[in-house]
Amino acid sequence: MPITPAPPPADGERPSDTVQDPALLRTFLLGLAEGMTASAESTDRIRADVVQIARAYGWEDVDVVVLPTIAMVQTGRGDTARVALRSVRATFRFDQIAELSRLMRQARAAEITPADGIRRLNEIGAMPPSRHWFMRTFGHALLTAGLALLLAPSWQAALVGFGLGALIGVAKLVRSQTLTLVLPIVASFTCALIVFLLAPYVALGDPLRVLIAPLATFLPGALLTTGVRELAAGQMVAGTSRLGAGLVQLALLAFGILSAGTIVGVGEESYSPLEATTTLPWWVAGIGLALYALGTYLHFAAPGRSYGWVLLALVVAYGAQQLGAFLLGPSVSGFFGALVVAPLVLWIEDLRGVPSQMVFLPAFWVLVPGASGLIGVTEAVGASAGIGDFSAAFVTVMSIALGVLIGSALYRFVRRSAEELSEFHIDLPAVLAPSDEPVLTRIASATTTRSSRRRRGRRD
Repeated sequence: MPITPAPPPADGERPSDTVQDPALLRTFLLGLAEGMTASAESTDRIRADVVQIARAYGWEDVDVVVLPTIAMVQTGRGDTARVALRSVRATFRFDQIAELSRLMRQARAAEITPADGIRRLNEIGAMPPSRHWFMRTFGHALLTAGLALLLAPSWQAALVGFGLGALIGVAKLVRSQTLTLVLPIVASFTCALIVFLLAPYVALGDPLRVLIAPLATFLPGALLTTGVRELAAGQMVAGTSRLGAGLVQLALLAFGILSAGTIVGVGEESYSPLEATTTLPWWVAGIGLALYALGTYLHFAAPGRSYGWVLLALVVAYGAQQLGAFLLGPSVSGFFGALVVAPLVLWIEDLRGVPSQMVFLPAFWVLVPGASGLIGVTEAVGASAGIGDFSAAFVTVMSIALGVLIGSALYRFVRRSAEELSEFHIDLPAVLAPSDEPVLTRIASATTTRSSRRRRGRRD
């Protein structure tokens, strides 16, 4: 994410003097918008944060337009207006997101000059992964094994998931623009081919659910949910484009699975999801969540202090989802999970400074909006089940997005109300204010002063 270098401030130059250059500030704000977009943040929040930072530096005439792949910042009005535009192609790891969050906190308080901020953005964009490639691959294998224990609870599924996760983790190490575009469909085809070949000989349970685990990081669950949130926030262009991209991603993954099934020669019943049955103890789900959180921590190079908070959010999301499934059924179970985990994630961000994306994304994959969509598309096409299953999957995504919206709104309402109460203050009259002088003496003095003012007023 290279940003145009800026000249260093002159000796003795204060930050406030540096900010007088609108081009410098515009470049800094544009870099922040690009970084937040690469961090998978929603467009409405990016705009609000960038405008808030501009005001912290004393600039009111700033406007921001953000799309999923484009960021634009305007400074000034009328003849003095200038616009900077940048295409966004980068995708940040969790360690880069953490560093960007630290820079954002400094910028909100205007504690860093725009020139230094631009240099820091360049450093963040060029950061090497904080984990060795082997640890990142091992993390992807653990992530897959943990998710397999949650989706298709069996030790066989966990072992197969671990192997497939390691295979996909190695493939993701290759840096190639072309491979990045075709990797989802190649990964889904390869995983489906292996699972369908093993299914007759290994008790995997539901082959489709076993397939979801190694493909978890390709599933557009967060993309679809963020798109629905942006539509609800009035960001129609961004929301529609994210939904379209998410549906195309699901179609590509489903095409890879169907192609593998055609080659192996599986029947239509193999594309229909089965009820998850298991004889494993209930506490195995806890092992799955711990492995999943540890794998996420290693694979995405998350900071060390984030592991416990990610695990807490996963436990809360999974527990709330299971409770929702027990009370109202699986189709709206994600609503309860999102409703509970959304305020928790925002609270963690405010309390500990852990960026919300680092906690939200793993929770989204546990709530499985993308997995439901992939199963719906695969079953609708492969099993000739029609549009009903895909519609049910879309309802699942909508319910999760609604839960996120309501949970976030409730948290912000409670927080704003608490801030207003903490700022509530009434000045006491002077005669009742704390003082070493007796109250009666102060009342007499105040009465004498008012009488003197009346007499002077009559003389005037």
